Amino acid sequence: MSLNRVTRWSARAACLAAVLLVAACNDSTAPKPPEPAQPPTPKTSRVPSLVTSAMAADAPSAPNAAASSAIGAEASDASAASSASSTPSTPSTPSASPAPSASSELIARGKYLARAADCAACHTSADGAPFAGGVPLKSPFGTFYGTNITPDKTNGIGSWTADEFYRALHDGVAPDKTLYPAMPYTSYRQMTRADSDAIYAYLMSVKPAAVPNRKHDLSFPYNLRFGMRVWDWMFLTDTLPDASKGQSADWLRGRYLANALGHCAECHTPRGTFGQLDKATPLGGAALARIAAPDVTPEALVARGWTVKDLQTFFGTGIAPQGSAFGEMYPVVHLSTQYLTPDDLRSLSTYLLGDAAPAPKPLPDHPDTSKLTAGRNMYLAVCAGCHAADGTGKPHVAVSMLGNSTVRQKDPRNLIVAILDGIEPQKFPGLEAMQDMPGFDKRLTDAQIAELSNYLRVAYGGQAGDVNSEIVKQLRQK
Repeated sequence: MSLNRVTRWSARAACLAAVLLVAACNDSTAPKPPEPAQPPTPKTSRVPSLVTSAMAADAPSAPNAAASSAIGAEASDASAASSASSTPSTPSTPSASPAPSASSELIARGKYLARAADCAACHTSADGAPFAGGVPLKSPFGTFYGTNITPDKTNGIGSWTADEFYRALHDGVAPDKTLYPAMPYTSYRQMTRADSDAIYAYLMSVKPAAVPNRKHDLSFPYNLRFGMRVWDWMFLTDTLPDASKGQSADWLRGRYLANALGHCAECHTPRGTFGQLDKATPLGGAALARIAAPDVTPEALVARGWTVKDLQTFFGTGIAPQGSAFGEMYPVVHLSTQYLTPDDLRSLSTYLLGDAAPAPKPLPDHPDTSKLTAGRNMYLAVCAGCHAADGTGKPHVAVSMLGNSTVRQKDPRNLIVAILDGIEPQKFPGLEAMQDMPGFDKRLTDAQIAELSNYLRVAYGGQAGDVNSEIVKQLRQK
């Protein structure tokens, strides 16, 4: 018994340095909407946030690659995601032809599933060819770069078989290396083999791009992979726990969309000491440096006023009565969820709230803002021009602050960071758009931003006015 215990702790010690990296890295036949415009790089954070931290499998090394290429090029975060319709700045000659054997129906299904899995977010850079990689992810331990997953045989996955592709998604093992758990095979492991094969068929049909992969720029010991198999032995499981309850067809389908394809847990579930998902608090929210992936359990969602209908609208259009998608969630809507069918949107929303969804909680009728005069004056001076004096917003200009989901979060950091950094202009499916919100980091002091935040939280969010200048200072400096 004592020998086994020593052995287990030795193994854990061996992988500790490597797995700490994971904690820093923190997912019908109705007609599809048109391809979205290129989403801007979010101004509200520098690290992964909501539903979009998908890290994808390394592309294989070039046949004669040097040993230094062992670091590989895992995928990066959705924070710099771009549209899959973008073209490379410098056209290159394909080195391989797409696989011709897949049927058009299978390829079309694979395209839908690849969107549901948000593949473009990590594998298509702002100025690059679709799925040619190069998307950067900055972390305290270095920078990751998304990989080339086009069918180019030298730089992409053109030499991979469907079996090897499935093994990368299911086990975190590429043909030439093990993958860091930052690639969400912890979620993709639940994907069916049929869906993996469909995504593979689609990727094999896209235009090959002879774009070399960029090596991670990681400091020692985070550039070592030897501990990854031990990490898998300790933490990899076949399923993830549910935050809601249900048994309906919608709930079961929504579980698959959220837990497997959409890999929501990768951002919205806290992580333990070794970077593993904390399965005791599924979808309970996670701090990601300056920002936070919100708690999206049923209780937290209804506390912010969400209903199944509103969630369905939000995922499909990027905007709902509770606000609009911004920051890291903005590319998720543009590259992934807006393409889901109405049935899948309903299923995803049903899963998040459960079959017996709790009733949304109303805001206080008469919030006491008598001690927040300075914050109200600040709001009227710098915010009311767009968001209206009563906080109800202006259509096609600025969202409502009254009942806004970010304002109603217990954790104020996302609100503070949005005030500091601002938000890029937002174009949503159809004709809807929101103008850009300027950042106030140069115009307002820490104390003023704290006063403004407290007024917003109390007057429009039903939260405590407990933000102080020290909290703002810390977020400003990150």
